[in-house]
Amino acid sequence: MAHEESFDLVVIGSGPAGESGAVAAAALGKRVLMVEKSPNLGGSSANTGTLPSKTLRETALAFSGLKSRNLYGVDLSLKREATISELMYHEKRVKTSERERIRRNLAENGIELIRGTARFLDPHRVAVTPHHEVGFPIPQELLIRAQVILIASGSSPVQPPEFPFPDHRVHDSDEILQLECMPRTLLVVGAGVIGSEYACTFAALGSKVTIIDGRTELLPFLDADVSEALEQAMREHLGILFRWGETVTTCTPSTDPGGPVLVTTNKGKQLEFEGVLVAAGRFSNTADLNLEAAGLSPGSRGKLEVNARYQTSVPHIYAAGDVIGSPGLAATSKEQARVAMCCAFDSGIKCEIAPLLPTGIYTIPEVSMVGAAEDELKAKGIDYVVGRAQYAKNARGEIIGDQFGFLKLIFRRDNRKLIGVHVVGEIASEVVHIGLMAMLVDADIEIFNRACFNYPTLGDLYKDACYDALNKFEQPASQNTITPA
Repeated sequence: MAHEESFDLVVIGSGPAGESGAVAAAALGKRVLMVEKSPNLGGSSANTGTLPSKTLRETALAFSGLKSRNLYGVDLSLKREATISELMYHEKRVKTSERERIRRNLAENGIELIRGTARFLDPHRVAVTPHHEVGFPIPQELLIRAQVILIASGSSPVQPPEFPFPDHRVHDSDEILQLECMPRTLLVVGAGVIGSEYACTFAALGSKVTIIDGRTELLPFLDADVSEALEQAMREHLGILFRWGETVTTCTPSTDPGGPVLVTTNKGKQLEFEGVLVAAGRFSNTADLNLEAAGLSPGSRGKLEVNARYQTSVPHIYAAGDVIGSPGLAATSKEQARVAMCCAFDSGIKCEIAPLLPTGIYTIPEVSMVGAAEDELKAKGIDYVVGRAQYAKNARGEIIGDQFGFLKLIFRRDNRKLIGVHVVGEIASEVVHIGLMAMLVDADIEIFNRACFNYPTLGDLYKDACYDALNKFEQPASQNTITPA
């Protein structure tokens, strides 16, 4: 019979949620074991998703000259065909550095690590099959007993059956960065966040990109002004073609390895592309955990249901990150895991996540938002005032050459409280945080009226948007609202 080890906490997965939860518990003096089945630490965030894709985006901006085209009056875009090795050089460095950072963080906090596959035996016991290491024999299965278990096993891309993913020209969002040559034409199936981000990156690198989606608008959860502005920028600045209201019915690669992929749509159109990227959503990595033995039943796409403390239906088993579904962001995953572990071990350090969660979308241009959008307020019959500021009229915006970006602030008319922040443009995901902090302290417009920002900065956009809104507050109420049905 295998020896059984006991831990205060067993964490399954080393992505943002797993790392954050493990470190939080270790800081509370708990004995922590982390189980990671992948050869690399960090989950999809460090290896196939967040950091690699954003790093390639920065590489695309640098190689393409998009950041400098408006600065000097010359086109500095890439005049030669860059090799995949060149384009991925920085991405590989960032991934390697992040994996090492996570390894050091675990070690410095005394967290034990096993590379292996975990499965439940019962609600408190996990069997771990360690992976074979070159030069060492495969050890026997390890039996682990845990007071608390955190499932942070992440997610993987959905692979619809109509797409032949084994073909080297058809990709999902996890392995697109492993391609061997840059496609001159690329079809992106799905205009969600991941599809839109990759579409922009590959268009910036010189691919002729087409996005196909059964819906009729881009990222409909965004404020309508932002969605429309982003689509316009993607069309006009990057040359991306949108095929709205269409879906792929067949996808057939040429028998010639160097030939195109033939795609047929529901409207009977036949299209050819050198590459296809399918961004059809993600499913939670729970299939191999033997959840039934723990008394758990996953929901749609393997998702685990949790309460406000991130407890599953089994009170000592918690889950955080992609495995519980939306919003599925690295930032929220970390916070969820910290809350979960503080609740699990009765620490009052962090008992809840702030109710306002920012969204950052790394398209070109970048987009970020927090709080309410106009359509939402109209549907609720809430009267509001909008203040706007253009990057092109901001000194820092002029310096960096952003002629397109804007900041949009939404205030309630009755109490002048800030209730929505929407940004399009350079480092939008950073600019949004000023508004986020104001909203978290329930500030009204006077916080921006009184504040003094460094000059020149993009933060100063808040002053301009504030003054724009103040002028409108002095005017009669407009027809901003729609009485709910």
